[in-house]
Amino acid sequence: MALYLANFAMFFRMVSIMGNNKALRAHISLLSAEIFWGLLAPVGKAAMLHGVDNMSLVSFRVIGAAILFWLSSLFVKERMPWRHVLLMSGAALLAIVLNQCVYTVGLSLTSPVNSSIVTTSMPIFAMVLSFFILREPITWMKVGGVVIGCVGAVVLIMSSAQSGGKSGNILGDLMCMGAQLAFALYLTLYNPIIKQYNVVTVNKWMFTWSCVFILPFTSGHVLSQSWSSVSFSAWMETLYVVVFGTFMSYLLVVVGQRVLRPTVVSVYNYVQPVVSVVVSVLTGLSVFTLPQGIAVIFIFSGVWLVIKSKSKRDMKGKSVEIKQGDERKV
Repeated sequence: MALYLANFAMFFRMVSIMGNNKALRAHISLLSAEIFWGLLAPVGKAAMLHGVDNMSLVSFRVIGAAILFWLSSLFVKERMPWRHVLLMSGAALLAIVLNQCVYTVGLSLTSPVNSSIVTTSMPIFAMVLSFFILREPITWMKVGGVVIGCVGAVVLIMSSAQSGGKSGNILGDLMCMGAQLAFALYLTLYNPIIKQYNVVTVNKWMFTWSCVFILPFTSGHVLSQSWSSVSFSAWMETLYVVVFGTFMSYLLVVVGQRVLRPTVVSVYNYVQPVVSVVVSVLTGLSVFTLPQGIAVIFIFSGVWLVIKSKSKRDMKGKSVEIKQGDERKV
């Protein structure tokens, strides 16, 4: 219960300082989403250890989030054309079904350390895909930010890993990487459509389609489980996964996605291992070390460089200014 109250307090405190600054709102929304996702790993793992298996947890996530977004849509007066509703099926497939399910299966095959390292590939995918699809420029500052952040995340994960754990598996590693590629594709391909609609409308249809894709394969398994033996703490942990790890996180990610470039959105992925380390230190499970401190500096330096890098709009504005300056000289 304390975890729920802390998350609500943090969220509303951040909302109160946003004001009408769209860029600030987008950055704080993404930071909040990554914090919720960073806490999702230990809380979700605890739920599975206490009796809720991974297939059931995935089912609860899509059903719970779909219900919450449909209830939220009662307060949003907006209709999405059916052609865009159909397009949302692709977004659901990339951002939720492939990203969540493929990653879960991959994680079961490989080690947590390997899967965490592989997740750092997403900003690289997003940067390359944005260049080819959205024509976003690849600048030295952007490349440097992605590389520095990636190095920091890998160092942080490796310094936090315990020896003697489960060894890696190439198929599991490739599945985890495929999940990152799927989400990077979603950020790039659906960026124009998502900017047209309310965040609730977008997520409502994404999670509705996710239920259509996932539940036919998992409902039989979920219904066959003996849920009376599951503890109250496991249900509370599952509730956190649904409310904060899914509903709030996807809501906040779309808030950021509507304003910021795909590469900027994806680079916030590096915040997740920072959250995991902080939680481990606060709960007494690990000790904060100098390499971890340096890694955190690298991560946030990388995020800052990507945020400050030039966008396509900035490049166009600069070229227009140069052209106008040349015309005045003539």
